[in-house]
Amino acid sequence: MSVTYTVKVEDSRPESGKKPSAGPVYRCIYAKYGLLDLPDRMHSPWEFFSESVKRNPNNRMLGRRQTTDSKQAGPYVWITYQEAYDAALRIGSAMRNQGVNPGDRCGIYGSNCPEWIIAMEACNCQAVTYVPLYDTLGANAVEFIVNHAEVAIAFVQENKLPAILSCLPACCSYLKTIVCFANVSSIQKKEAEELGVSLFSWKEFSELVACFNNGSLDCELPQKQKTDICTIMYTSGTTGEPKGVILTNKAIMTEVLSIDQLIEITDKACSEEDTYFSFLPLAHVYDQIMETYFIKRGSSIGFWQGDVRYLMDDIQELKPTAFCAVPRVYDRIYTGIVNKIASGGLIRNKLFQYAYNYKLRNMENGFPQDKASPLLDKLVFDKVRQALGGKVRLMLSGAAPLPRHVEEFLRVSCCSNLSQGYGLTESCGGCFTSLANVMSMIGTVGVPITTIEARLESVPEMGYDALSSVPRGEICLRGNTLFSGYYKRQDLTDEVVIDGWFHTGDIGELQSDGSMKIIDRKKNIFKLSQGEYVAVENIENTYSRCPLIASIWVYGNSFESFLVAVVVPERKALEDWGKENGEATDFKSLCENPKARKYILNELNSTGQTHHLRGFELLKAVYLEPNPFDMERDLVTPTFKLKRPQLLKYYKDRIDELYSEGKGAKV
Repeated sequence: MSVTYTVKVEDSRPESGKKPSAGPVYRCIYAKYGLLDLPDRMHSPWEFFSESVKRNPNNRMLGRRQTTDSKQAGPYVWITYQEAYDAALRIGSAMRNQGVNPGDRCGIYGSNCPEWIIAMEACNCQAVTYVPLYDTLGANAVEFIVNHAEVAIAFVQENKLPAILSCLPACCSYLKTIVCFANVSSIQKKEAEELGVSLFSWKEFSELVACFNNGSLDCELPQKQKTDICTIMYTSGTTGEPKGVILTNKAIMTEVLSIDQLIEITDKACSEEDTYFSFLPLAHVYDQIMETYFIKRGSSIGFWQGDVRYLMDDIQELKPTAFCAVPRVYDRIYTGIVNKIASGGLIRNKLFQYAYNYKLRNMENGFPQDKASPLLDKLVFDKVRQALGGKVRLMLSGAAPLPRHVEEFLRVSCCSNLSQGYGLTESCGGCFTSLANVMSMIGTVGVPITTIEARLESVPEMGYDALSSVPRGEICLRGNTLFSGYYKRQDLTDEVVIDGWFHTGDIGELQSDGSMKIIDRKKNIFKLSQGEYVAVENIENTYSRCPLIASIWVYGNSFESFLVAVVVPERKALEDWGKENGEATDFKSLCENPKARKYILNELNSTGQTHHLRGFELLKAVYLEPNPFDMERDLVTPTFKLKRPQLLKYYKDRIDELYSEGKGAKV
């Protein structure tokens, strides 16, 4: 008998006029009698922080690694909840004394560090709206956001100071105060002052309160309302100008309470004993919500050094109990572990495979992961667990679909619960989540969280029918953790919020257990010259199953009859092929090798045929790119979604060459 984890609360809707048909409305079983809402007594995320300070003032809160004399990173150095609280009050009071009032906007610009969180909490305590600034949104994005949001004060990381100073002439009509996370030079101060902007070091700004309040932190804080705008978060988007997503205190707090509820029901509630590893960008809603959750729980937050080369070293030093990442990171961890197992010899390999199959079978039969094979966990899987520091008990994945084989492997071998989720900035982060120990949800993003109800709406032009036996359509959301619109863009808000339903643009397929599988993106569809429609994300997901590639961008347009692609190969796989075939083993040379390109092309098309891609969905030519798609070249968003217009601009000459090559190839 199949189990379903959702309840139907409203019937389907037939097609009517210009409105397509829509499926039934569903809620999570844990919200069967009503969506989770914010209690009347709660008004601001500041309450989460201040309550944790009262409970555990001396618990370590924010930690970072200090550089030793040998210029290597040493152990983590921590500040307590009380110390962070006092620092936030000082910074908040200094902001008010600089003329920044409740409802004004404050920018925060930099990578994850204690100052980022303290600046955020300073805004929360003074009812100031904080606005994350980040340059990965594209050229001139910081300038655009400062002007669009009318940012009055900005907290800026030391290495971002030149960037903010360079755009000051274009935005100093709003921005009047800059506070650097570290020290500033007299030259930088002068440069800012010449434009009428005050520039402070963190220490100088913290000490301003002593000048105005005689050093007292007992100043009266402003009243806060649930409806106050907590943050305006500009979305990375893949086209056009950044959009400012308005998130209220209520939306953020209710999202955190839902995470708290679901973890407590399905796993084990986090506490002051837990440690969270902070490396996903705080400027993005995913990490910001998670850090707010761990602050509510009184847990410790350790920050990475900001360099991906030392990511695993930071994990080994911190030994976190909770780890959140995007699929690209999990994919790298998976590849590293699998390669290590493969190099361990035949006997060890067979032992691992036996243990893996045994534990997987028990988990599929209903055993929780920690009870599926306790002995094998100690004898075999503990080595895998040590790759993430040895203490991780909670793993979350979001921002893009996690490949099924990677999710299954990590669920079985990491001795930790792993939940894949789905969300958008507009849904305040996660709006769907898979449930711990429910193996039928592998390959899906799970069920709606307890603040949201969802339905599918048919997309006839793409062939998706929300009323079919296997319902497919655009995911639409309604509930208590949705955004309040795009800042100063009612026109864009009206495009996506229709009859109270937020239209996500993502195509989902409803599973028999009530969980959702993301299968496509509504906007990423185009027509080839012969009239065939191509859903490009679906095709890329299929090609990504080929073990020879790390990432792929598939391109086509209505003037051409076939598809081409830019492919980033898996380095080791291609180098192994080079050795076996007597070719040069230098990775860059291999990417330029016509035989290697033909080999990758054939393997990709073989993968496509195995997974039933149609003839026009197969590739005619590929270019091998030795460097991963990155934010530095503006080719991906902070969550590694492909920026298609930017990719086309960057690879325009290569695409032209591929089409010339494809037309010369035999069809």
